[in-house]
Amino acid sequence: MTVPSAGERTVHVRVPATSANLGPGFDTLGLALSVYDELDVTALQPGALEIEVSGSGAEHIPRDESHLIARTIRYCYEAVGRPAPGLRIVARNGIPHGKGLGSSGAAVAAGVLAAKGLLAGEAELNETDLLRLATELEGHPDNVAPALFGGLTIAWTENSVPQHKKLLVHRGVAPVVFVPDRTMSTSTARSVLAAEVSREDAVFNVSRSALLIAALTQSPDLLLSATEDKLHQERRAQAMPETFALVGALRDRGLAAVVSGAGPSVLVLADGPGQRLEADAVVTEITGGSWQSLMLAVDFKGGTVRESASADSASTDSTVPPADDARLENPHGVA
Repeated sequence: MTVPSAGERTVHVRVPATSANLGPGFDTLGLALSVYDELDVTALQPGALEIEVSGSGAEHIPRDESHLIARTIRYCYEAVGRPAPGLRIVARNGIPHGKGLGSSGAAVAAGVLAAKGLLAGEAELNETDLLRLATELEGHPDNVAPALFGGLTIAWTENSVPQHKKLLVHRGVAPVVFVPDRTMSTSTARSVLAAEVSREDAVFNVSRSALLIAALTQSPDLLLSATEDKLHQERRAQAMPETFALVGALRDRGLAAVVSGAGPSVLVLADGPGQRLEADAVVTEITGGSWQSLMLAVDFKGGTVRESASADSASTDSTVPPADDARLENPHGVA
């Protein structure tokens, strides 16, 4: 196969939204969800940079060298000792920005996947490389792991190297996310956290995190108990009073509601479609319909990258390959 030159290659990338923590699994557990950012990246002559952004957060995203995806691609090229090309980035953002659904992690994941695709035939980035590079840029792996690999992921660091384990979620789990108008920065949400926790609270969260794995993979009926938390959610209540009022009201109705990531969105891990509709009714009653309701599925595939003819010819609905496509066997490969 002839490898196109840098000036000819365009890759199409698709990455899912994620919800981290899931209640007790602080900085460890993450879930990929079926809302997506998509982008086409073309390698240009060195020094060139063209950025087009549409969709969520487009009005606030820089179009210069500080653009997160552009910075990520350059970082990956430097990591493998290759000179970075110029870039044309055409991004369509479906993931709500600043709402606790992993938008920055998705951008970093998209960048490392785009670099993998552009570097195909010159340098190889395997799964370990992708997670390591993404974590170095994002700061922690709980969002980038599910964005890259899909499903439910457990992330940890071993000898300073980020690791992950992907698990399949029970088909009875039906996620729904409620998204307010306002945003919350991760740094602000982290600033209210305590530097130390009691042994009692630590043991509580360890037990609930273990139970949550069982609930999500085998026993969805345990989700309400499994999503209890004493490490971070209550400490963030002052910064997000509406979010915590909503979480409390949903949990009082027996629904497994948690803060999605750093907030302010609320994730409900419903035990079937009936609970999901019940959660929607509760939120509509309390908020008067001012919060957006996203009835989602768990994304089991994670981020994908494929070579395309050109950014101009790519279609927003061309991201799902046909069922017999070999990319389904290797979602991080470049066909």
